[in-house]
Amino acid sequence: MQVDYKIYTTKCPGDATDFVSDYCKKSGPARFIACGGDGTLSEVVNGAIKYENAQVGVLPIGTGNDFCRNFENNYDFSDIEKTIQGKIVKCDAIQYTTKNDSTTRSGYCINMANIGFDCNVADMTASVKKKTFASGSMAYMLAILVCMIKKKGANLLIETDNKLAFKGRLLLTSIANGCFCGGGIKSNPLADLRDGKMNVNIIKNIKRFQFIYLLPHYMKGTILRLKNINKYLLNTDCKKITIKPLSGKMRLCIDGEIMSAGDTEFKILHNAFDFVVPGNIQPMTMGAEIPKFEDSEKIKIIS
Repeated sequence: MQVDYKIYTTKCPGDATDFVSDYCKKSGPARFIACGGDGTLSEVVNGAIKYENAQVGVLPIGTGNDFCRNFENNYDFSDIEKTIQGKIVKCDAIQYTTKNDSTTRSGYCINMANIGFDCNVADMTASVKKKTFASGSMAYMLAILVCMIKKKGANLLIETDNKLAFKGRLLLTSIANGCFCGGGIKSNPLADLRDGKMNVNIIKNIKRFQFIYLLPHYMKGTILRLKNINKYLLNTDCKKITIKPLSGKMRLCIDGEIMSAGDTEFKILHNAFDFVVPGNIQPMTMGAEIPKFEDSEKIKIIS
């Protein structure tokens, strides 16, 4: 197989977005392959999303790799030759705009945004990795234990499609394009990358023993099957969600990147970007197939 390719190594956070955007401006669209986890993939999508025919694939060698879990036989994403020659499917993205004091920040979330417990765990995981020898899933489980003890949560006003959904203290909320977070936790089992909607979880400010009971179901994606779960959890689909912290700032996790945020708006963008599906893997929600990428076109590998 002969292809025109270039390997680019990123230098700092945000560099993948700048590289992809600059390349598309100067040289036209290409197939960009992100070598890393969801954060790297998200950066590449943020650089490519505004350019027609810019295609994005992934070699999932990061920590979580949750975006790929939304597709069957996700282990085949490790075959870069199949990715180079793969087909594309249209995927949704979540556009977000958040205010922090006088600064406004906007971008695109490809997988999930988290506030409260899930975000606290992601925050704590980074700290555990720095302070201990734990890494990967072990660091994540230790972070869950610490955050379970602290049980910080958040104090928020949440509106979905311009209607009040929740006001007050809660354990967590997740705004999902895909089903998974945290390296395989199926927090939003009804989320679909291609349905033109966000799936939102709001878990109320429940007691620790209730949370300990719910946690295994939350991780396995079976929480919505529990009897009387609506006492503890609100799950809904929407196209727009507005979240306002009621006390100070909130910690917001976007595709694994954590930031301090004020009032934040999320909107779904249907069929927002072209995602490369390697080989003969099919997405869980089927749609029209798009022809293969031609060998003569350009490949950019981002690591």
